[in-house]
Amino acid sequence: MKEIKPIRVFLEVAAQRSFAAAAKSLRMTPASVTRVVARLEQDLGQQLLLRTTRQVSLTSAGAIVAARYRPVVETFDQIRQELERDMQPHRGRLSINAPMSFGLRLLPGLVSSFRRSYPEIDLVVRLTDRLVDIVAEEGDLAIRVSEPPRDKSPIWRKICEVPRRVVAAKSVFDHHARPKDPDGLDPSLCLSYGPGSELETWRFSRNGMKRTLKTRSGIHSNNGDFLYSMVKAGAGVAVLPDFIVARGLKSGEVEEVLPGWSAPPLWLSLYYPPYEALPPLVATFTDFFEAFLAGREGFEF
Repeated sequence: MKEIKPIRVFLEVAAQRSFAAAAKSLRMTPASVTRVVARLEQDLGQQLLLRTTRQVSLTSAGAIVAARYRPVVETFDQIRQELERDMQPHRGRLSINAPMSFGLRLLPGLVSSFRRSYPEIDLVVRLTDRLVDIVAEEGDLAIRVSEPPRDKSPIWRKICEVPRRVVAAKSVFDHHARPKDPDGLDPSLCLSYGPGSELETWRFSRNGMKRTLKTRSGIHSNNGDFLYSMVKAGAGVAVLPDFIVARGLKSGEVEEVLPGWSAPPLWLSLYYPPYEALPPLVATFTDFFEAFLAGREGFEF
C-alpha cells in the first residue's frame, strides 16, 4: 500500500492538473503532495510534471508513467473492492452448483428464503447432474446428493443423510409377481441410476441379513426425476431418495416395494474448493442451508 501511494498521488495531480486540487481530493496538504511527487521523480530518475504558475502538465516521461500505471492502479482498486466485498458475510456474489432434482424441488424455496434474509447477496445457481470440478469451474460451493465420498478430505461437509426407498406403480404388479424380498425382484424391471453407463447395483439389509442385486433393465439415467416419471408410467421399479418419492407415496401414485428392507442412505453434502477457512459468504450460506433443511421430510439429521 505504501509503495502504490506515490503513484496514486501523481495520477491525481496529472488528472487535476493542479497540486492544490489534488491535495484537496486526496485530503492532503499541497506541500505533502509536492513532496510525494518529487520523491517519485527522484526514484524514477525522470521529471514527470512541468510546473508553471498557471497549470501543471505532463512531460513525455510523465505521460508514459501515467498511461502505464493508471490501469494498474484501477485493477488494484477493483481487486481490493472485490476482496473486501467477499469478506463480508452479508454482501457479495455466491456461485452454487446443485443436482437437477434437488435443485428443482428444494432450491426455489431455499433461495427465496435466503434472499429475503440476505438481500445483498447475489446468487448464481447452476443445475447439473454431472459431477462438477468445483475448482476448474470456479464455483464457491456445490451441493451433492451421493454415496459417501471416497475422498475424505475436509472440503466435503456432510449435512445429513437422505433415505431411499424402492418404489413402483401399482400397475407393475398387474403383470409381474410382487416380490417378498430382494431375491424376488426381477432385475429386468429395475430402473438403473448412475452418472455413467455402468448399471446400478442395489444393496439391501434387514435384521442383519444382506442382499445384493445387479440391475439389468434397458433404462438407465443420471436423473432421479426422469426415473421417477418412468416409475409412475409403470415402466419398472427404482430405488430413489425420499425427497423425490415422498409426495407420490402419500398420494398413492406409487407404492413402496419391499417395506422393511432398507437401501443404504445417500449423503447430502456440501463440497468446497480447498479453502483454508470458509469465506464468510460461503459460511453464511452453509449455515442457512443446514438450518433450512433441518426437520424437512426426506432428510435425516
